[in-house]
Amino acid sequence: MSNEIKIHPEIIYPDVAINLYKPNNPVEVPVVENRLATLEVSPNIIRHITLDVSGTGLEGNIRSGQSIGCIPEGFTERDGKPAKVRLYSVSSPSRGEDGKPNLVSVTVKRVIEEDHDTNNLFLGLCSNYLSNLTPGDKLKVTGPSGKRFVLPENAGDFNYVFFATGTGVAPYRGMISDLLENGFENQVALIFGSPYRTDLLYYDLFRELSVRHDNFHYLTSISREGTRPDGTKPYVQYQLLDSREVLQPIVSQKNTLIYVCGLKGMELGLFQVMAREGYLDYLRIDDEIRDKPPSEWVVDDLKKRIRPSERLFVEVY
Repeated sequence: MSNEIKIHPEIIYPDVAINLYKPNNPVEVPVVENRLATLEVSPNIIRHITLDVSGTGLEGNIRSGQSIGCIPEGFTERDGKPAKVRLYSVSSPSRGEDGKPNLVSVTVKRVIEEDHDTNNLFLGLCSNYLSNLTPGDKLKVTGPSGKRFVLPENAGDFNYVFFATGTGVAPYRGMISDLLENGFENQVALIFGSPYRTDLLYYDLFRELSVRHDNFHYLTSISREGTRPDGTKPYVQYQLLDSREVLQPIVSQKNTLIYVCGLKGMELGLFQVMAREGYLDYLRIDDEIRDKPPSEWVVDDLKKRIRPSERLFVEVY
């Protein structure tokens, strides 16, 4: 790849469908697939669930990067009210799962935790409801939601660096497929972080794509199976340092877009490393902390003083 720095092209945002179905008028669709997305030996249970939206307004109207809402019918919140909609990123390509526009997929992690105050087991309401569904079961859904965390209409004008932790990789499964299966020639890098190797979602797919496409770089960060030479855990942001020979030529380009998706808080460490490496075009930093060392930035700064530029897209939960 040439190291020539290109002029930043205009981002043309696509005209996407929004809220065709709202919480007060959801559409009921059948489940056609529910399978593990991790290796079977993983301590976490993360499932790939595919829905058939045939004959609904959702068919052919969902872009990768958008979300759909799922309603755990028959369940109530802690206050006794009917369960609310939960949003899940679509993990199928824009053309549909397996190229079928009537099939839409989501990636769901079963939430099974212990309440440290009461020692009681806590089960995520919607995640377990969805994970228990079998082919033929019906699910009420809403959406689609989201219009910015998608690929530009002029996607071929850019390079892409995708950062993900956990199920934050879900939208990238579709977005990367959208790019590479349509003759995309620029550079794409996926940096995916998980606690253990067994939690690498869609590993076979991404590995295969990296073999088939020289312009796709698949980098994994396994945080609990070792440390970096300086003793820090190998979180996704450190790939900017440890894989500098791959990422620096991409991130330095004026026509590169960065997407960040995963657990809330991951963006602080990433922004700190980006700033230290001089990738300031991706950030808007208020004057009051511009002279403050990035290592001293705190989470509250993200709310008030450090914001993404138009070349950086963040979706954390």
